[in-house]
Amino acid sequence: MPIESKLPGVGTTIFSVMTELARTHEAVNLGQGFPDFPPPARLTEALARAVADGHNQYPPGIGVAALREQIAAQTAARDGRAADPATEITVTSGATEAIFAAIAAVVRAGDEVIVLDPAYDCYGPAIALQNARAVHVPLSPPSFAIDWQRLADAITPRTRMLIVNTPHNPTGAVLSAADLEALAGLLRDTEIVLLSDEVYEHMVFDGAIHQSVSRHSELVERSFVIGSFGKTYHCTGWKIGYCVAPPALTAELRRIHQYLTFASFAPAQHALAEMLAFEPEHHRGLAVFYQARRDRFRELLAATPLRLLDVPGGYFQLVDYRDVRDVDDACFCQWLVREAGVVGVPLSPFYESPPDDRLLRLCFAKRDATLEAAAARLARLPANG
Repeated sequence: MPIESKLPGVGTTIFSVMTELARTHEAVNLGQGFPDFPPPARLTEALARAVADGHNQYPPGIGVAALREQIAAQTAARDGRAADPATEITVTSGATEAIFAAIAAVVRAGDEVIVLDPAYDCYGPAIALQNARAVHVPLSPPSFAIDWQRLADAITPRTRMLIVNTPHNPTGAVLSAADLEALAGLLRDTEIVLLSDEVYEHMVFDGAIHQSVSRHSELVERSFVIGSFGKTYHCTGWKIGYCVAPPALTAELRRIHQYLTFASFAPAQHALAEMLAFEPEHHRGLAVFYQARRDRFRELLAATPLRLLDVPGGYFQLVDYRDVRDVDDACFCQWLVREAGVVGVPLSPFYESPPDDRLLRLCFAKRDATLEAAAARLARLPANG
């Protein structure tokens, strides 16, 4: 029976494709963004206790109360805003579900959603499934800053939502306090909803402070703010995320959430609540932890013909490979797996209209041995090969 696809242009994600290539070629996988080291011991022990203590049935659909309370405490301590656990915080099955639910909650057929390219690949399909249109505005390399004039020019009477991502995947760019002020000025006197994807919130480097939209009194009243425990606690397979939003937006998000997953993995929620309460130094120390990995990886890559872009946040390093081969990024990634045994991710899938850049994303959320093995292979790349 013929079926007309709702997402005819969507195939398997680039992350799954590259990870499968890593398995096939037994390559060092710096492609998909997951750590290859374990979660904190307290967290895994707390998970086992939660299972043993019987937390194995449906939790509250909006999330276990203790976890929502800890999210509220973390937000208040960092951003100075006391979110209400009952009406403003929802636990979801990963950040991807939270993003989909937020888009589905407020975006309707014929609406426009502004996306800043390069953009994480789950935004576009979620927009398309609402019969809405993604309007792509490119960021400005090499810093990948927002081009404020281009962004202003993209706003129309149909614009319903703007999606921002800080720290940014795949580039590592971060928004500043001045950027938040500019955003507030741009959105003032409009009814545009802001979706702020902040899953790398604890990974901002070189003494900078994560500028969550929760810190801005004007923006927070129109924003869905998305977080991810998988990124924070090295447990991406647990798929526990959350959304902080004002009561009216939260109510609409929860209408969608209850029919997507209804509830999320109960034992993990209890374990995460314990971790946040008794070991807050973990998430507070992530910036130092990952900056050391960034710096070590950059030191190792200095012996390769790759050019390194700055990494203000997140756990990805962009490299310019034009001194190795002058081919498009998809071809280069395939060649790199076969010839060097290292997997990265091309940037072109993050764009609607990819520029003619020669950039590759490498994940440094890995053990020292993994980074050293990858760098040793990359050091053997021929210049202008």
